[in-house]
Amino acid sequence: MTAVLIGYARCSTDKQDLEANRQILLDLGVPAERIYLDRAYSGTTRARPGLDQALAAVRPGDTLVVPKLDRLARSVPDARQIGDSLAARSIRLQLGTMVYDPTDPMGKMFFNILATFAEFEVDLLRMRTREGMAIARAKGKLKGRAPKLSATRQAHLLKLHAAGEHTVAELAELFEVSRQTVYRVLERARAAATAAVA
Repeated sequence: MTAVLIGYARCSTDKQDLEANRQILLDLGVPAERIYLDRAYSGTTRARPGLDQALAAVRPGDTLVVPKLDRLARSVPDARQIGDSLAARSIRLQLGTMVYDPTDPMGKMFFNILATFAEFEVDLLRMRTREGMAIARAKGKLKGRAPKLSATRQAHLLKLHAAGEHTVAELAELFEVSRQTVYRVLERARAAATAAVA
């Protein structure tokens, strides 16, 4: 059976474009019908349908091709687990133009360094995001999601509920929101009333 190239690429958000990664894989000789993609899946999330399909498609002697290691995994343990699993199945792993050889000490070290840098990038991004959110919160700019009902509509809902003529399901239908939204409005009103009494 002829060995084949199977391609895989991932991007973390819908806004990122996978076409550049798809083109890299095509340029590396991967047939278009053998390219598997994941859109809006974090590299730290192991459950990725496209990756699962790519890993299921490769057979002993085949090569899994990814544009860069961080398109495959963004943590050191995950990268090692995937790399070791492929090696155990006699499947080669190609990172861009470089083929990873787990039996070569230099190749193994280089792979681990790449995985460490990929994980470091993710950790830095998380830290910057947390810092940015803390600054925005301190300035009063991070207020969370806007309520589904305006203050006027919430007051109207509370008045109808207090009258006792409508069930929560009826109120949800009347205001075109979910029952959970109605329960949240009622709970906030109860909490505000309790705080006012205290």
